[in-house]
Amino acid sequence: MFSKCQLIKVPQFSGPKGSIYTILIDEEETTAFKNFVMDNNDSFKSEIKDIVGRLKTMGFKTGMKEDFFKLYEGNPGDGVCALYDKEDSNLRLYCIRYGSQIVILGSGGHKPKSIRTFQEDKNLEKQNFILRDLSKLITEKMQDKEIWFSEDGLDFEGDLIIENYNYE
Repeated sequence: MFSKCQLIKVPQFSGPKGSIYTILIDEEETTAFKNFVMDNNDSFKSEIKDIVGRLKTMGFKTGMKEDFFKLYEGNPGDGVCALYDKEDSNLRLYCIRYGSQIVILGSGGHKPKSIRTFQEDKNLEKQNFILRDLSKLITEKMQDKEIWFSEDGLDFEGDLIIENYNYE
């Protein structure tokens, strides 16, 4: 899904309760989260505003509480989840949650209430699988001590560029 991915901290969402990162994939000039916002802002302006507000709340007031996320959207133990949508919401934003202090935002898109699973939508499936691959590669880098958590647990440290050598 990608050959290289860089973790980028989002300062406007990151605060004393948690850090929010997004990803820059391959040679893209725009991060995955910014693309998500640009792709959906015209059709779902109020939902984008709500998502941005919730992300700020997480970073500055509450941390990444488990009940803010729909867990188990990926493989067992990989942390891939979706930001919980409200009852009338149409957007799905995929992320990787690392405890209550760090989340990596991927992308997502429109998920009509008429479909039950992300596999029914090619874009949602692609965005989900990018994060599954990324989570696996981050885990490997952590095991190899190339990436680690900061002492206070609020940040990633080390080599935040993830190479996918299995990319075809």
